[in-house]
Amino acid sequence: MISQYEVLETNDMIEKENLDVRTITIGISLLDCIDSDLENCKKKIYEKIKKTADKLIETGNKIEKEYGIPIVNKRISVTPIALIGGACCKTTSDFAQIAKVLDTVAKEVGVNFIGGYSALVSKGMTKADEMLIRSIPEALATTERVCSSVNLGSTKTGINMDAVKLMGEIIKETAEFTKEDDSLGCAKLVVFCNAPDDNPFMAGAFHGVTEADAIINVGVSGPGVVRTALEKVRGESFEVLCETIKKTAFKVTRVGQLVAKEASKMLGIPFGIVDLSLAPTPAIGDSVADILCEIGLEYAGAPGTTAALALLNDQVKKGGVMASSYVGGLSGAFIPVSEDQGMIDAVLAGALTLEKLEAMTCVCSVGLDMIAIPGKTKATTISGIIADEMAIGMVNQKTTAVRIIPVIGKDVGETVEFGGLLGYAPIMPVNPFGCDAFVNRGGRIPAPIHSFKN
Repeated sequence: MISQYEVLETNDMIEKENLDVRTITIGISLLDCIDSDLENCKKKIYEKIKKTADKLIETGNKIEKEYGIPIVNKRISVTPIALIGGACCKTTSDFAQIAKVLDTVAKEVGVNFIGGYSALVSKGMTKADEMLIRSIPEALATTERVCSSVNLGSTKTGINMDAVKLMGEIIKETAEFTKEDDSLGCAKLVVFCNAPDDNPFMAGAFHGVTEADAIINVGVSGPGVVRTALEKVRGESFEVLCETIKKTAFKVTRVGQLVAKEASKMLGIPFGIVDLSLAPTPAIGDSVADILCEIGLEYAGAPGTTAALALLNDQVKKGGVMASSYVGGLSGAFIPVSEDQGMIDAVLAGALTLEKLEAMTCVCSVGLDMIAIPGKTKATTISGIIADEMAIGMVNQKTTAVRIIPVIGKDVGETVEFGGLLGYAPIMPVNPFGCDAFVNRGGRIPAPIHSFKN
């Protein structure tokens, strides 16, 4: 049981240190919506989501009011749409119609994002998978709240390089389709290696086929809470540092567990997992980069950054896993550039480069996240960046991802404003040397030798 004392203990963290529950995400299976007729399929999807998620906002607001815990986002994830639309979608525009239904119902129930416009193609693509992927630019350009993800590789299957090449082209096309909004569509599109089935965080959330008919997943945050705790042990040994992070992560995760259990009870939907990731926002003081600086770095990106991030990620998981019945999702530290003021400052100071960020992704939760690059960057270069990140995930048996934004019409030295939680970002330089021959080989990079564990 979670005591009232534990709830009261969070007051200072909420009021002074930016503690919040980042999201309650209700995952909904759409497998029973599959139909050979597109109109019937769209109708079933609309009715299933509307019925299941109709009280999500009301429930979140009740929990906020009762416990005084801010719940920043209420969201929905659904079964990968490539699976749902395969029987009825004959063209890319058919798939885009389903995206519009998702957008409509998301607006009606009041969530800010709905994830699951997705395909899982780590070993190969069906016709429906490829059709959905090719529809992504149109889908994201004609909707506001739909998020898209594609899983391109895994430790067990290797990396689908045909899909990697295609996604480089799709990201460029999405940037062009949404260039009037500073290529905003790419901020709602992420590619994965080893994507988890139970991720509540956008843009990569989808409802896995191994999940129940509906599930409640919660994502907690709290970089400001961790940084404030570390201020009190400045100059102490690594042992003290690690213990402080663990204890703080435990408290933050207990808040998430409380919210998840309450939401589950009120909605009559099973509790899935708490994702205990440190997810920053553009707000001053709510920064993972600031934690790294508190650990002892002048800027994120300075020598020692990867070690400091590895330490932080590990201690967050060790503390958080003891605080919840079920921990899942990504769970660790997010390092998006545009959503973290400390990361932005590090880029502007010249301390943080794309290459250093890639090194950091070897030890953090996700990957190259919310990074703005010149709009003139070639599709094959983007594919090469994706391939590198997929390889890190595949070899290290961890989830990695790329959410990269080639901002059409902008170049290094300029900034782009996305607004809200997506923040703003300086345009980062990209290695100018080509990888066309590598990307154009086609086929699949095999799974690593240590994947064979049967």
